[in-house]
Amino acid sequence: MTGGTRGIGEAIVREVHARGARVCFTYATADDRAHALYGELGERAFALRADLAEHATLPAVVEGCIGRFGRIDVLVNNAAIFEENPFFGTTYDAWRAGWERTFAVNVFGTADLTWLVLQHMRERGGGTVVNVTSRAGHRGELTFAAYGASKAALANLTKSIARSCAADGIVAIAVAPGFIETEMAAQELERRRGEIEGEIPGRRVGTPAEVARIVAFFAGGEGDYANGATIDVNGGSYVR
Repeated sequence: MTGGTRGIGEAIVREVHARGARVCFTYATADDRAHALYGELGERAFALRADLAEHATLPAVVEGCIGRFGRIDVLVNNAAIFEENPFFGTTYDAWRAGWERTFAVNVFGTADLTWLVLQHMRERGGGTVVNVTSRAGHRGELTFAAYGASKAALANLTKSIARSCAADGIVAIAVAPGFIETEMAAQELERRRGEIEGEIPGRRVGTPAEVARIVAFFAGGEGDYANGATIDVNGGSYVR
């Protein structure tokens, strides 16, 4: 899985590992955290440093995981960047740079890695792809338009995989969290927690563990007939 050292990603790593899976997870820069988690979990876990925006390095990520564990049965695409990039009050260069950075990781890097893993899954007779998308990809965002658009693209990629690859035994599911108590969301939560919680019927932000349990359910093959679906995990703050 990608982005496994913090927040939702770390929770997913811990959850699927606790259920008996062998887990290869990537991280971008957090060497200390990755090594600590890898060391804690033991031989059924493996960490690989990878920048999804560097497309030329991605084949080595797949090869490294296969080399360690022999196969990839499940790919969880979790890694993403989340940057404010408002329509007003900024420069054109900043606007473009924000979109380029966001899509380089959230869309292009994720799509490239997925393509590489799909080749392996097809050869092995099947597999599961779980894409962690976002509520933002369905309702739109006020000042995070690039992030929302990137997650909408990932939701659509999920549908395309589901329809194109089912005959090869490959299932794709999207899990779309709303606001979750993570480092990535911490700045926004600190700035406007009251407003955010006011949109949620239960008046609380979700936890990484709540998302992780849902991802683990689909990663374990329990919900294969939901192929192509997006599962909303937002406390009822946005109901489609």
